[in-house]
Amino acid sequence: MKLWRLLLLPALALLLGALALGLRHDPKQIPSPLVGKPLPAIAGETLDGQPVDLAKAGQGRPLLINVWASWCESCAVEHPVVVAAARQFGDRVAFIGLNYRDKRELGEAWLAQRGNAYRWSFFDPEGRAGIELGVYGVPETFFVAADGTLLAKHVGPLDADSLRGYLKTLFGVS
Repeated sequence: MKLWRLLLLPALALLLGALALGLRHDPKQIPSPLVGKPLPAIAGETLDGQPVDLAKAGQGRPLLINVWASWCESCAVEHPVVVAAARQFGDRVAFIGLNYRDKRELGEAWLAQRGNAYRWSFFDPEGRAGIELGVYGVPETFFVAADGTLLAKHVGPLDADSLRGYLKTLFGVS
């Protein structure tokens, strides 16, 4: 009985220490094993049914891949920021959408209602492209260099300052 009491205090201290470390972690800073590696070749079709390869989407330009869905409330909050950035920087950065685990008609209606920030959106109804990219949820945004190397991944909705920061730091675009 006394041994149990002697072990309880150190175990509780370890547990509280682990909790304190976890609370200091930024949930938007989830590392991706793909950062620093070429974007995987992911073939499929666009939201409007055209064949496409996600890795070739930049065509020699930096690429922003924004993962979104019509059912995602955070995506609706983030979307005006992405639309504004695409209007401002779309001549220097290819803005591509990845419509994740959605229905085609709902995705098309969502973009028609809110404005389309993307050259096109990869249609991923089963989430297979999301698995290849290591998507945890929506929204997420991937930043890919002109040579196809994945530079960074942002988890959660982007605000205007964060998005401008990524574009300036990673692509030299301001």
